[in-house]
Amino acid sequence: MFYETKDHHGLKNNPFKSLIVPRPIGWISSQDRDGIVNLAPYSFFNGVGSEPPTVMFASEGTHTEGDFKDSATNVQETGEFVCNLATWELREQMNTTSAQVARAVDEFELAGLTATPSRLVAPPRVKESPVHLECTHLKTVELPSNDPRRPSLVVFGRVVGIHIDDSIITDGMIDMEAFKPIARLGYMDYTLVDNVFTMRRP
Repeated sequence: MFYETKDHHGLKNNPFKSLIVPRPIGWISSQDRDGIVNLAPYSFFNGVGSEPPTVMFASEGTHTEGDFKDSATNVQETGEFVCNLATWELREQMNTTSAQVARAVDEFELAGLTATPSRLVAPPRVKESPVHLECTHLKTVELPSNDPRRPSLVVFGRVVGIHIDDSIITDGMIDMEAFKPIARLGYMDYTLVDNVFTMRRP
């Protein structure tokens, strides 16, 4: 099949997000100027540079109380955030923090997670996650949106500190079988990294 994206695809659900897969989940912790903490997962997330290490997450839509979603607003106000990586063991907690709740709700408490201090930035980390990327805000880019009521922001951050739990390091390398990161597919589907193969570049 072929369809122009300005037209309807004719399928039961939009296939776009099911084609750009798997997408790692950036579990973003941030806080506002008053210190109110927010935790939310983003599957439009990835590393986009290595020297310096740089990540991005994309925030679409608005908060139920109006204005941009908390993560994007907090990062732009304070200039800091932490990307916690979601794993198989934390899948339910990650999903819980995707709920649209009031700004005053503490998602750490809602999901039964432990907020632990970061070293270089103010927002806390998810203690239960084996990987945390402490980040400072580089820039935010607003993308075109088909619906002006649903803004689309891409937030870029420089990774200034990385925490890795020793339990996922084997022979000086990240052990994916121990790490067990999860990723987003399309619709309501996810996947688990549990099958790894190696290819040497020519």
